[in-house]
Amino acid sequence: MCLIIFSYDVHPDFKLALAANRDEFYDRPTAPIDVWKDQPDILAGRDLLGGGTWLGVSRNGRFAAITNYRDPASVRPDPPTRGRLVSDFLEGKEPPSRYLERLDAIGHRYNGFNLVIGNAETLFYYSNRGNGIQELPSGVYGLSNHLLDTPWPKVLRAKEGLRELLTGSVAMDAEIVFEKLEHRHPAPDPELPDTGVGIEKERALSPLFISIPGYGTRSSSILLMGRTGGSELFERTFLPDGQGLVRQGETRRLAF
Repeated sequence: MCLIIFSYDVHPDFKLALAANRDEFYDRPTAPIDVWKDQPDILAGRDLLGGGTWLGVSRNGRFAAITNYRDPASVRPDPPTRGRLVSDFLEGKEPPSRYLERLDAIGHRYNGFNLVIGNAETLFYYSNRGNGIQELPSGVYGLSNHLLDTPWPKVLRAKEGLRELLTGSVAMDAEIVFEKLEHRHPAPDPELPDTGVGIEKERALSPLFISIPGYGTRSSSILLMGRTGGSELFERTFLPDGQGLVRQGETRRLAF
């Protein structure tokens, strides 16, 4: 995934309220959100190539989401798949802090990533390009392909546009969240980060919603985890039609 905006312990109804866009190559096989047949306690989409996922919840209230850390100069030739970090946590039972302690010892084996994981009691952030394990206090956070709350234009725009919905200042409306996630305008060149991919690609990757040849926003997601239990996961998927990305079918909503 490439953009996650979330509130934690702020919304009056939801312990966690999250909106996200997953950017991926169009030809990478993907399954939409569903209860996994081989792991019926997991609700998530699935990367059919690597076997993991980018965002999901478990029936017992565990949550995990991941983004890549963009650093082409340090890409490893044959790393483990990062999506398994999400599904492994969802499948497990150990506390989030213990899971991240184990991961920190082997994180160097992976290409760069940001991982947000938690349960009904706690929420943690960890990056193998960052400064260790962080337990997150209540607040509103933004994450793209750099460290948590790095002020990239897309992160700032998404936090500004979604803050009221994710904190309960206005009523949660999934359709409005999806509309805001589909913002396709690039940031001005002076505001772009320099991650080593060149100015043209930085510009193409700067909108909330990306559409470039061979690559783009494959899905938008909303996750709502209730304060008294239960989770809802919404997903809207996209694929190219020769003239840009188009919506694929109806928005899916599943719940535990």
